[in-house]
Amino acid sequence: MGPKAASGFYLGRKPAALLALLLAALLLALAVLGALYGRCLQEVEELRAAAAPPSPTAGPEEEGAGCCPPAPSPSPGSTRPPGVWDNSRLPRALLPLHYELRLWPRLSPGQPGPFVFSGQVNITVRCAQDTATVLLHSSELELWGAAVRGPLLEGPDGGGGGGIEVAELWLKERQEYAVLELRRSLRAGGRYVLQLSFRGPLSENLDGLFLTRYTDQGQSSMLIASQLEPTYARTVYPCFDEPAMKATFNIIIVHHPSYVALSNMPAIDTSEMKDENGSLWTVTTFNTTLKMSTYLTAFVVCDFDYITRTERGNEIRIWGRKEAIKNGHADYALNITGPLFSFLEDLFNISYPLSKTDLVALPDFGAGAMENWGLMTFRESTLMYIPSDQFGSKKAMICLIVSHELGHQWFGNLVTMNWWNDLWLNEGFASYFEYIGASYIEPRLSLVSTKSYLKAFSFSSVNQDDLWTHIQMVVDAQNEVQLPASVKKIMDSWTCQNGFPVLTFNLSTGIISQEQFYNKRTENNTTYNNTWIVPISWIRNGSAQPLVWLDKSSKMFPEMQISDSEHDWILLNMNMAGYYRVNYDPLHLKRLAQLLEKDPKAIPVVNRLHLIDDAFTLAQAGYIEIESAFELTKYLAKEDEIFVWYSVLSNLIPDNLENILNNYELYPFLKKYLLKRILPIYHYYASIIHQNVDALADDYFDQIHLEKLINTACWLGLQDCLNLSSELYTKWMENPDNEIPFTIKRTICCYGVAMGSDKEWDFAWKMYNHNNSTEIDKDIMLFAMSCTRESWLLYRYLQYSLNNSLLSSDNISIVISNVAATEIGQRIAWEFVTENWLVLNERYGKQPNYVVHLYFCSCFSDSLLYLKFEL
Repeated sequence: MGPKAASGFYLGRKPAALLALLLAALLLALAVLGALYGRCLQEVEELRAAAAPPSPTAGPEEEGAGCCPPAPSPSPGSTRPPGVWDNSRLPRALLPLHYELRLWPRLSPGQPGPFVFSGQVNITVRCAQDTATVLLHSSELELWGAAVRGPLLEGPDGGGGGGIEVAELWLKERQEYAVLELRRSLRAGGRYVLQLSFRGPLSENLDGLFLTRYTDQGQSSMLIASQLEPTYARTVYPCFDEPAMKATFNIIIVHHPSYVALSNMPAIDTSEMKDENGSLWTVTTFNTTLKMSTYLTAFVVCDFDYITRTERGNEIRIWGRKEAIKNGHADYALNITGPLFSFLEDLFNISYPLSKTDLVALPDFGAGAMENWGLMTFRESTLMYIPSDQFGSKKAMICLIVSHELGHQWFGNLVTMNWWNDLWLNEGFASYFEYIGASYIEPRLSLVSTKSYLKAFSFSSVNQDDLWTHIQMVVDAQNEVQLPASVKKIMDSWTCQNGFPVLTFNLSTGIISQEQFYNKRTENNTTYNNTWIVPISWIRNGSAQPLVWLDKSSKMFPEMQISDSEHDWILLNMNMAGYYRVNYDPLHLKRLAQLLEKDPKAIPVVNRLHLIDDAFTLAQAGYIEIESAFELTKYLAKEDEIFVWYSVLSNLIPDNLENILNNYELYPFLKKYLLKRILPIYHYYASIIHQNVDALADDYFDQIHLEKLINTACWLGLQDCLNLSSELYTKWMENPDNEIPFTIKRTICCYGVAMGSDKEWDFAWKMYNHNNSTEIDKDIMLFAMSCTRESWLLYRYLQYSLNNSLLSSDNISIVISNVAATEIGQRIAWEFVTENWLVLNERYGKQPNYVVHLYFCSCFSDSLLYLKFEL
């Protein structure tokens, strides 16, 4: 524990480290959420529309599924007069109640392609206002067989109701709408059924309903899975694809008999059918879902095995490749999922409403993990744990991710945001409770009132004001906490405007001013005049002070004026509790730097991290001079906390410049400056790695930050680090049981290959192709093979990438970019791309990721000149 003060407290090392990690995760989460929100607004309205396929034509009747009723062919709507279809949001004239959905992915083992799926959907809707125009979402689908039936009789069977003729079916491609023009209007208060047949492509783009290839027990296999968040449900079936438009679903999947089909609910029936060629197919019928959003519907068709246990009546199954299940890689996930469910049920006082939960480890999955209700999907590397891994950091990562997705079962699935601009309600709560849940399972990782919020909005959608109302109720029921404004006013200042503030603190006057923080400060940045209501926790000379609030653009705090004494100092944002940067005046920064050189422990560990991170971030953004930031690092030889070092190194040596900096004068300066300061903490951890690496197994934070330290030491040319890499890599070559610790494996393998010859490279190639290599192992080896300093090996490596029997076509962009990122590989990669441009473009030019990587490589020489100029 850290030292305590009479008027306040400091966090101890591990709680402080957890808090630091929490804030870092929240910063990252907000950045990701902002990007995802932008994606929702822009991608839906621009990118997908620009890439839309030609207008679908009338499709054939689905083979073996009976006759479809006659229907008009869909036609493009580019010449239509203005109408409700021009809005980016669906009208509320029709509200979905229930879907009857049948999907038929046409996939058989060994099938060469093409790969398609077809299906039918019957959507029961309630008409809220008279309308003769039906709008629902559809994208990249062929549609036919449009029909409308109703109004239905009231009652459980919903029978009765005649047909309403569909005059025209057409597509509004920009808004991704299918428009049904009816001969007569639907009447308010009535229930109707919309019927459509559809067909679409099974792509390998890892969104919508997609196909992916993998290797299991030495055999090539294929599977089908789905990723429908945020707006990909409409690429799988016509639907009301907005999060607030919840409904129940009855789902049927037709699939090859050698596969198993999974969906949100348990299977309740299987039968057989034959197609027009006499081939046999299995028909799996699933139970009715709870009321939920379209983006949470999920489908998997695979040849996986599973392990199972039951927790409070909830059957939990972990699915994965047969060899992974056989080798026990799913055991850890199974062991923690049940207890996490029970913990969250007790915490929220709301039972999990489903009777089964599947967690599926997909060999390739772009989203990382997805919280689909009852059928959660994960990238294999985020769910599977290899028992032989002696480091617990992988366990902690799995625990955090599983806990996050389980949190979504309540925050996101049970209670859903009304629209994507409130996505943070889902992600914010899930991100918070992932640490609560993970700390329960793994206490070494050492509440908000949400029970009423969950109960009030179960099976419905919310906006942020609903949450503020329930928090205000808690505030009003007590007298200890006094706020300067209502919860809504305080929180609206943070959630209803862009960005976050930087506080500029003049310690001679005690004046604190605020402005929006920008990554690059310019004259035009200040025109917005955004103001936040900011809670400021602070310490003075080591003692915690009463909380104050900054509720205007500038405010004087007389109690924060300091004297001329070097022993008088102040730090804002104690323990990084606030979401803002702090810009101290240069004289005070120098005083704090001198304090650190005399006694680093005088400043709490989290505030040391915060102080350094703020200074470098503000310097890079143009708020302060870089010399002021470097002043704060002179003490580093005395810094023994690895996560403070991690912050320093992350700011000084960004990942994307680690290799490029070798070409500039900055590298010798950093080498000289850092080496003499990094040696004490490097030798401490190197001795542990040499003597007893298991000693780190219980320290999660040491593990996750260790690779940055070791990688930097080797990058700086520290001979002891290079020798350590060669030693560990050689021991692994001599005996594969001498496994390199996972947390530093990427760095050790890279420098092990770099310090060796073709012998070390060939071993990396062998391990890449080893049957027991996981996807993350393969990724490490792909990277390590690019680290060689032998030009001919890099040429050979690049040539291997053209041979699909040696390397998967999915990996060619990874190989090229890895080679291009090395000092000697830049020119080699450039020459390889130009020499093989026609072949590469013919094979892979239509793949977006590949184009991005090729663009990076083709512009590399110009980028280097630009970077040199900037530096």
